[in-house]
Amino acid sequence: MADDFAKAVDDGLRLSKRLYFGKDRAVTPPRSPAPMEKSADAAFLPASPMVYAVIPDPSIVDNPDIPSYQPHVYGRCDPPALVPLQMNGIEVEADCELDTAFVRVSGSWRVHCVMGSKCCDCRVAIPMGEQGSVLGLEVKVSKRSYVTQLVAVEDKKDIDKAARAEDGGYLKPHIFTLKIPQVDGGSNISIKVCWSQKLSYCNGQFSLSVPFTFPEYVTPAGKKISKKEKIQVNVDSGTGSEVLCKTTSHPLKEVRRHVGKLAFLYESEVLTWSKADLNFAYTVSAATMLGSVLLQSPSMHDFDQREMFCLYLLPGNQQNRKVFRKDVVFVVDISGSMRGKLLEDAKNALLTVLHKLDPEDSFSILAFNSEVYQFSMSMVLATSEAIKGAIEWINNNFIAGSGTDILQPLNKALDILSDCQGSIPTIFLVTDGTVEDEKHICDVMKSRIKKGGSLCPRIFTFGIGTFCNHHFLRMLAIIGRGQYDAAYDVGSVGLRMESLFSRVASIVLADIVIDPLDDLEVEMCPSRLPDLSHVSPLTIFGRYNGNFPDYLQVKGISADWSTHVIDLKILKAKDILLDRVFAKQQIDHYTAQAWFSEDKQLEEKVAKLSIQSGIASEFTRMILIEADEATKATESAGSDKAPRKMPDPKVHKQIMLRNLCIGFGNLTATVENVPPGAEHVKLPEAAEILVKAASNCCGTVCGRCCCMCCIQCCSQLNDQFVIVMTQLCTALACFGCFECCSVCCCSGND
Repeated sequence: MADDFAKAVDDGLRLSKRLYFGKDRAVTPPRSPAPMEKSADAAFLPASPMVYAVIPDPSIVDNPDIPSYQPHVYGRCDPPALVPLQMNGIEVEADCELDTAFVRVSGSWRVHCVMGSKCCDCRVAIPMGEQGSVLGLEVKVSKRSYVTQLVAVEDKKDIDKAARAEDGGYLKPHIFTLKIPQVDGGSNISIKVCWSQKLSYCNGQFSLSVPFTFPEYVTPAGKKISKKEKIQVNVDSGTGSEVLCKTTSHPLKEVRRHVGKLAFLYESEVLTWSKADLNFAYTVSAATMLGSVLLQSPSMHDFDQREMFCLYLLPGNQQNRKVFRKDVVFVVDISGSMRGKLLEDAKNALLTVLHKLDPEDSFSILAFNSEVYQFSMSMVLATSEAIKGAIEWINNNFIAGSGTDILQPLNKALDILSDCQGSIPTIFLVTDGTVEDEKHICDVMKSRIKKGGSLCPRIFTFGIGTFCNHHFLRMLAIIGRGQYDAAYDVGSVGLRMESLFSRVASIVLADIVIDPLDDLEVEMCPSRLPDLSHVSPLTIFGRYNGNFPDYLQVKGISADWSTHVIDLKILKAKDILLDRVFAKQQIDHYTAQAWFSEDKQLEEKVAKLSIQSGIASEFTRMILIEADEATKATESAGSDKAPRKMPDPKVHKQIMLRNLCIGFGNLTATVENVPPGAEHVKLPEAAEILVKAASNCCGTVCGRCCCMCCIQCCSQLNDQFVIVMTQLCTALACFGCFECCSVCCCSGND
């Protein structure tokens, strides 16, 4: 889909050269990126909020203000071309709260490339930052408005079949798209979109990155057109500690400072739009481990009326802090779907990780498909000689084969780790597939790990692509008190794998318990507390009934095997909405539990959380609702303090979008060794094969000349020549069918 999108944008840029803006132009004609910039068509994918005109008929492309009277264009664009629209203004506001950022973007675009008497669909594309999740989108155009809404669904399969990819969904894991139907040429489109994303954390520093790099061809033509750019960043650390701004990509000015809070603003008239992403980094003053608890009562509209709390642990910024010794068994999938570049990327990431082990650490490697290949019968110290031997073994044994058996290598890994002492034993699982016995695997791991005592083996899981069951991998990590990560985009395998292993390699506090919580009826997320890593904060969300204690402590084991105690500050959360910050964490956690337990009540709980927070789930679907301005004004009337009333989907026109989540794996694709990122297509019917083959040859020829040229040429031919050419084309069409004869014959009856 991303490749098709990039090609359509390339076609749209070529079409937009037909536009005439008069003699006084403030921008250069749109140009396609140079060949060196076209790596994997990335240059045509959006790197900022964008809107495109969907052009199936190139004859409607013209300046709605100044017609160019260019020659008529015959034919159609299939697939439709995407012409980037010119942008009139852009505002972005980011609220950084704890480890999450909420980004709101407001912008205005003009359909500058379609005749005033014509109309076209428009496609909105919103790239997001780290682990972005779209929360909602509003569109105003002419006398209509559109708004997205989440609804609970029962029969998900039938809905997903009816939903069309071109209506909206994720183009790539971080790019959300949506189609707005029938927009008049020359009209303005106002868009408001909100999404959440994770803040990255490194060496005590939080970083926000928002895609904000606009191409030159979205700058409006004309010197007198006002172009306003506004950026606002608000920080609330939630800890009550001092916050310091470290770096910023744009000239932000500090406008407000309180304890634990900062606010920055940039606003300017510009000649061209931003050429760099919005990057903002800040630190929370904490030389040592710092913890706090935030308490908050639910709003009257919350379906769960229990009190809320959040426990927040920062590892501090001490660079020389001692970490636990590591005993790691790498369990890597080498099934047929991993063949080629994907397996090479996984190998390279594993080699990088091996070189990061310290000499006192130990490791082993298990590769699996339908069989298990074992590097060593026991743990091996990570000496340079051992790592060289492991590299040679990986090069000889990482050969893709059929089948996927996950339980056998996991059991072997637990056996290898059974004798480890003085370390945190860890299993690092990498897979791209789904297996039938996933729930049985969870049961077995739960039983075996429970017998291992306090410092039981940790399970870190890493999923590749969308064919594996990511909820199974998350559940395994919950059971093993480890962590889960994924590379939905196969191009990010190496980076994401190394990022997850950095958490394995930097544990500073293990076996964490919260004391005292015995007198409370508490539900925590996650239910089993993971270890605290030096490279990421630890956040725990909970609901409770009863009186919260006046003091709270966190106890754990440090790397020197002493008991470490952290006294927590208990604060009232005022400006931070805890249920909003932790909504995605709850949805992911409860979805994995619902899959494992097959609990319908948990599924309903996830659906309610999803609708309340605006974050899509496996049990909800997003719809686009259309309402005219008169109806919307009637519905929005009432108290300003009431929550915004959404249009009733039963009354207004609605479009159901495709599932915005990853699903529960694709067993068929795994069995057939379909590589991640590949489309799992059906074999066409026999009639379709014949039609496509017969038209293949002529289509190739006709695609190289315009229809008018062909008509003029044919009018000059005599009858005898036409008869000969007809017979020749028929013969060539038959040759094109030879490759499909066997399929057609098999499709027919006796």
